[in-house]
Amino acid sequence: MLLTQKPELFEGLIVQKRKLGYTDLELTTVGLGTWAMGGPWQFGWGPQDDGEAIAAILTALEKGINWIDTAPVYGCGHSEELVGQALKQTAIKPIIATKCGLLWNQKREKVSCLKPHSIRDECHASLKRLGVELIDLYQMHRPEPEEDIEKAWEEMAKLAQEAKVRYIGVSNFNVEQIKRIRKIAPVASLQPPYSMLHREVEDELLNYCAENNIGVVVYSPMCRGLLTGKFSQERLAGLPLDDHRRRKPDFHEPRFNATLHLVDKLRPIAERNNITLAQLAISWVLRRSEVTAAIVGARRPQQIAETYVASDLELSSEDIEQIEQFLSERLEKIRR
Repeated sequence: MLLTQKPELFEGLIVQKRKLGYTDLELTTVGLGTWAMGGPWQFGWGPQDDGEAIAAILTALEKGINWIDTAPVYGCGHSEELVGQALKQTAIKPIIATKCGLLWNQKREKVSCLKPHSIRDECHASLKRLGVELIDLYQMHRPEPEEDIEKAWEEMAKLAQEAKVRYIGVSNFNVEQIKRIRKIAPVASLQPPYSMLHREVEDELLNYCAENNIGVVVYSPMCRGLLTGKFSQERLAGLPLDDHRRRKPDFHEPRFNATLHLVDKLRPIAERNNITLAQLAISWVLRRSEVTAAIVGARRPQQIAETYVASDLELSSEDIEQIEQFLSERLEKIRR
């Protein structure tokens, strides 16, 4: 694994770091994701307590996590506001990553916009909500509308030149889209989904990023909670009606039941390593040297207190081979 020489020690745990692409940013291999903290919107996770959200942010920083990932659209500005409130309560100065390109309407539904003036306005609004003078990593949230990505990237590069942001990256891009914007300005990072259930980045993206010194910060390593071992048919039925997971194919049959069987097979691997299933899922994505770090979402302090431990874990080749077999069996079950 590509670790720095001086990992930080917290409560007996070594919080490992990896360098983000060509930048001078060294990220702990687990970072705090704040998507669910934002509360209700089109892609929300149901009701959220602000006090617990701020406590989760402070707990993450106290445990040694050195970066936070957020976005304006999470809760229609509320996630960034919570990060800003938490930062006022601590002397710790984490690396801040946020995004641009997604706005929202009066119904709290996402609206894609990559017009240069909108990108600039979003940046200024994020700086104000976060209460910082500089955003460390500014990411284009989605390549939508695709015909506007070059103009948006040009504006993001200007923001970096003006020291409003430190580095610029992208999220949910494919290789061809990255190639297009790299002609304009360097790409510091890619943020794709990656988990045992969604491995598309392994086909081409990871290798391309490694060859071109682009950092990879993956999101949803626990696949929206499915790989934590805490889901069941009863819990699925009890999700709030405004929880976006109800609409995701992974939470419908035949995928949902196949994943429950997979999780049951993974339990012995977690047990023999003396770790939780959530920690197993995170350490599995971190097994790839191309991956700089994993975004781990949390809504309560006890959640991040559990999952940050994955920063210090390394699975054996035997564990990885067995997991590979179980993942193949799951795919066969879905295809029947």
